[in-house]
Amino acid sequence: MRVLILGGTMEARLLAGMLHGTPGLELTSSLAGRVAGPRLPSGEVRIGGFGGTEGLTAWLREHRTDALIDATHPFAGTISFHAARAAATAHVPLLALRRPGWVPVEGDDWHRADSLPDAARLLPALGRRVFLTTGRTGLAAFAGLDDLWFLVRAVEEPRTAHPARMTLLLDRGPFTLEGERELLRRHRVDVLVTKDSGGAATAPKLTAAREAALPVIVVRRPPVPGGIPVVPGPEEAADWIRARLEG
Repeated sequence: MRVLILGGTMEARLLAGMLHGTPGLELTSSLAGRVAGPRLPSGEVRIGGFGGTEGLTAWLREHRTDALIDATHPFAGTISFHAARAAATAHVPLLALRRPGWVPVEGDDWHRADSLPDAARLLPALGRRVFLTTGRTGLAAFAGLDDLWFLVRAVEEPRTAHPARMTLLLDRGPFTLEGERELLRRHRVDVLVTKDSGGAATAPKLTAAREAALPVIVVRRPPVPGGIPVVPGPEEAADWIRARLEG
């Protein structure tokens, strides 16, 4: 049985580790290649895009793939829709692995946004010193907010337009609660902007913001393509693969 995991997330690495070495299973993990020095999963790895829906369809057929798992980042919407169309065209069963989104608790001051431009529209009314944790690829949405100051945390330096008043912090999770508290204090942050990525690795910033009574703009994640089964964790995805392998 040949399985392709569209990965790049911690959940995808965990899944590959669970399935690696399973008798009768040939596993390949695919990474987009957007980050230099990515954390590699166990087993065979390919790096780079497929060339859209047609390229992924051709790859699935050429490698006689028996199952496809979309374990990409919750905000990697384009590849998810490519995966859905390619799997349907190539008649390959598809499963989406999505960590659950964050849920506000008592004391949170959350403001939901439908997109990064929507988040940028909300910002001026909520604060002047912004902790922006939405990644480097969407900074252009905030480039026109010249009256605001941004602390931008990203894995790599941005290559697109970005806010004029910006301090860049290159770092990669997981992050600690004490570390997030110190960032908010040291930089006098008064508003946090984040995507609803879910998971524990970057959640401490939400706790730190709650403790400091800061407003938080939370960008909603794009939906999983309709009709695709979804599981919340690598254990459930591994069970899905094992059931197909045994059946």
